[in-house]
Amino acid sequence: MADNPLLDIEDIVRGSFTDEDSSSLIEKISQLEPEEIALVLEAMPVEQRVSTWLDLHPDDQVAALTYMRVDARDNIFKQLDEQQLRTLVEGMEVDDLIELLDELPQRIYAYACSRLDASQRSWLETALTYSEDQCGRYADHDLLIINKNAKVRDAIRMFRKLADDAEYQDALFVIDRTGRYAGLVHATALLGQPSHLPVENFLDKEAPVVTGDMELDQGSEIVSRSGYTALAVVDTDDKLLGRLSIGEALENVRRALESQFMHTAGLDEEEDLFAPVFDSAKRRALWLGINLLTAFLAAWTIGLFEATLQQVVVLAVLMPIVASMGGIAGSQTLTLMIRGLALEQITPRTYMMLFRKELGVGAINGVLWALVIAVTTYFWFGDWVIGGVIGLAIVINIIAAAISGVFIPIWLEKLNIDPALSGSVILTTVTDVVGFFAFLGLGSLFLMA
Repeated sequence: MADNPLLDIEDIVRGSFTDEDSSSLIEKISQLEPEEIALVLEAMPVEQRVSTWLDLHPDDQVAALTYMRVDARDNIFKQLDEQQLRTLVEGMEVDDLIELLDELPQRIYAYACSRLDASQRSWLETALTYSEDQCGRYADHDLLIINKNAKVRDAIRMFRKLADDAEYQDALFVIDRTGRYAGLVHATALLGQPSHLPVENFLDKEAPVVTGDMELDQGSEIVSRSGYTALAVVDTDDKLLGRLSIGEALENVRRALESQFMHTAGLDEEEDLFAPVFDSAKRRALWLGINLLTAFLAAWTIGLFEATLQQVVVLAVLMPIVASMGGIAGSQTLTLMIRGLALEQITPRTYMMLFRKELGVGAINGVLWALVIAVTTYFWFGDWVIGGVIGLAIVINIIAAAISGVFIPIWLEKLNIDPALSGSVILTTVTDVVGFFAFLGLGSLFLMA
C-alpha cells in the first residue's frame, strides 16, 4: 500500500467518476485494506458499486461486504441473481456468514449452511444462540488454542506455523481437557524457556475475559482498554467460544460513536449514502413527523397568548431569543449526559450530584445572560418592564433546560430508548414550550395589567 492510504482513497473515489480504465481502478482498489475497499464502494452510486464489486477477487468481495454498512451491502445483494449469490456463499467462512446472514435471502442462507461441515455447523449454531448485540455471536475462531498440559516446544511450533498475514496472534489461548478457558500465554513469555516445561507454567491469568452474553459495545470497550491484542470470549461454563481482537473492538467502538452522531439527527448509521430516494425518505419521515407534532405543541402554547401578542407586538420580536437560549443551554447538558451514559460514567448514585451541579450552572448562566439581555432590551425598546420580563423568562428557561438535559436521557435509557436518537427532540419541545409560556405568561401579567 501507499504511504498515504487516505489520499489514495480520495484519488480512487475521484477517479471512479472519470473515464479511468476499469482494470486500472480494480487494480488500485485491490491494494487497499478491506475496510478501505468498503469505503470506496460506499462512495459509488449503486449501479457502479455493483459492477466494481463484481470485478473484485472473491476474497476481497466477501471481506469488503463484512465492513460495509447494512444498507450498502443489501443494495448489492438486491442486484445479484440467484447464481451469483450462490457463488458468493460457497466456501464462505462461518464468521463472514454470521455477519451477512441478516441481508442474505433465506434460501441462499440455507444453501450456505448445507455446505458447512459438522464442526462449522456447530460453531454457527452456538453463535446464533446469542443476539446480534452480544459478543458470543461474533467470537472470532481464528485463534491459537493449546491444552494446558502441552509443552513449550508445542507452543513454539504453533507460532512458527502462523501465516505471514496473521493478525493479533501474539498469544495462545489455553484450555483444559474439558474445553474450559485457563488463560493466555504470550509468545514473549516462552522465549528462552526449556522446551519440556508445560505451558501452564506461563499463564497470564491477569488478562480480562469477555463473556458471550456481554453487550458487544461493553466487550469492545474492555478489549480496547485492556492493553491486549485479543481477549478470550467464554460462555457461562467458562468454555472458550473464541476471541475478540483489538481490531474488531476498535471497529465496534467507531461504529458506536458514529451511531450516536447519526442518531442526534434522527438518522440510521447503517443508511446507504446512495440508497433509493423512497427508502431514504421513508426513514427520515418518522422524525420529521415527530418534530412537526412538537412544533404544533409550541405553536399551541403561543396561541394561548394571542391577545397579548396583538397588543404588545414587541414580545413576538423577542420570543426567538428566549427559545434559543434555553435550547443551547439544554443541548450542552444533554450532550454531556449522553456521553457519560455511553461511557458508563453515570450511575444512580451520581444522578442527584449531576442534577445539583447542572442546576447551579444553569442558575449562574441564567442570571448572567438575563441581565445582559434585559439591559440590551431596555436600550433597544426603552422599557424596563419588557427587559425584566425577558430576563426572568431567560432564567426560568435555562434552569428548565438544565433540569431537562439531566433527566431526559436518564428516563429514556430506563425506557430502553436511545437518548441520542430522541433526546434532542424532546429537549427542544421542553425549552420551546417552557420558554414561550414563561415569557408570554409574564408578559400578560406585567404588560397587560
